[in-house]
Amino acid sequence: MKDINEKICSYITKNWLIPWLQEGKSQTSFAKNHDVEESTIRKIKGEEPYRIPVETLFKMCEARKISLSDFFKLINE
Repeated sequence: MKDINEKICSYITKNWLIPWLQEGKSQTSFAKNHDVEESTIRKIKGEEPYRIPVETLFKMCEARKISLSDFFKLINE
């Protein structure tokens, strides 16, 4: 079973960040749009495991207009 932090980071990278970048937008604009630092996005998509703080995840979900509970449903589908 995948580590929960790995699942979270993988979901954000694959379903939120990559489509954003494929639209020709920057990683910096993604960070600003999601109310987090660009360095946080680098950690989320990085090779090293990252324990994403719940506050960071909450900010990102708010920017996406979804609840934390809905986010966790998405990553478990």
